[in-house]
Amino acid sequence: MFSTRRQLLCVVITALLSGHVFAADPPAVSDALPAQSNKASDAGVWNAAFRYRYEGVSDDAFARDADANTARLRLGWRQPLASGFSIFVEGEGVAELGDHFNSTANRQVAYPVVPDARALELNQAVLAWQDDTSHAALGRQRYVLDNQRFIGNVGWRQNEQTFDALSLDTKLNTAMTVRYAFLDRAHRVNGDEAIDPLAQERNLAAHSVNATYAHTGGALTGYGYFLKDQDVAAASTRTLGLRWVGNHAPDPQGSGFGWGWTLEFAQQSDYANNSANFSHNYILAEPTLSYSGITWRLGYERLGGNGRHALQTPLATLHAFNGWADKFLVTPNDGLEDRYVGAGAKFGSGAWQNQLNWALAYHDFGADQGSRDFGSEWDASVGAALGHGWSGMVKLADFRSDGYARDTQKIWFQLEWVH
Repeated sequence: MFSTRRQLLCVVITALLSGHVFAADPPAVSDALPAQSNKASDAGVWNAAFRYRYEGVSDDAFARDADANTARLRLGWRQPLASGFSIFVEGEGVAELGDHFNSTANRQVAYPVVPDARALELNQAVLAWQDDTSHAALGRQRYVLDNQRFIGNVGWRQNEQTFDALSLDTKLNTAMTVRYAFLDRAHRVNGDEAIDPLAQERNLAAHSVNATYAHTGGALTGYGYFLKDQDVAAASTRTLGLRWVGNHAPDPQGSGFGWGWTLEFAQQSDYANNSANFSHNYILAEPTLSYSGITWRLGYERLGGNGRHALQTPLATLHAFNGWADKFLVTPNDGLEDRYVGAGAKFGSGAWQNQLNWALAYHDFGADQGSRDFGSEWDASVGAALGHGWSGMVKLADFRSDGYARDTQKIWFQLEWVH
């Protein structure tokens, strides 16, 4: 399986670089929240989503390869009430189709982990209020901020992360938006049947403050995340940061060039019940250039470490960062530097106009503390919007170790329907 996946990765990368991809190949999937298409009735609004996925993992740390076939069904109902109030309830079921992988709930520890465990649970249950400028929600809810680097829903996994929380958003004027949330409990992606109780949920007392000033061509965001983990004191941290994002779209009447940037700096330190004493920096710099429909990006991300401890982002949508092979879900004690380059575009003609897409990225990983190399990784995806709410994708990751973890290849095939 190792050689087969490597050959398939080479074929896909070659096809992408040459610009020839098959219309039947499905779309690249990001960790952004999926658009919800709803069907309304006099009584309320309902939504439904189905996702089948195959994930294959070949990790040199294991004698066996993982072959995970899973399916998820999500059903929700939103009921309007008086005076801007509404209630929303959503259930979620995940099925493990076979047991040739470690789901963290099925005790198949001889296989690599694919944390899409069987589940039948309440995903969201929210009482919400909204007017023209503000929104408030109380209950179990999906909650994401910015690019989800610090707080996200991990939408890539079959069982997403949700929070028991109180969230408040208000638009102070046309340019300024302020968001606050108190996070009481995090319901993790491993689900309620995970063997490790800490993988099921985490008991928090966390405050999140996020303020964004939108200006012409960009937005400036300041944030403070005060995370008290009442289950694991060593995970309690305070993170203060500033994020600047800008974009100039290509001018159809001009050169056709567009450009953008993301610059971010944060400092994370011990907080609340954490007995340690540390301070780590987070740095992100990502310029982008667009031409002829292709967006190119060059990036540098640094998560500080001192050899004994490192900056962590346990509530993030981690799959979206530092390579799709997920080798850095926990930052090494020496910290992490991720230097990467990537490109992506939509394409297609006729009935497939802009319905196809591809993405390609290369990462070079090393330690923040010292000069140690961790390894490198190629990531690639191809996909298509298939119509009538259906989409699909094929996605690959190839991590080559330089002394950190072991060589790992992953492949995904996914078919999704949203209504």
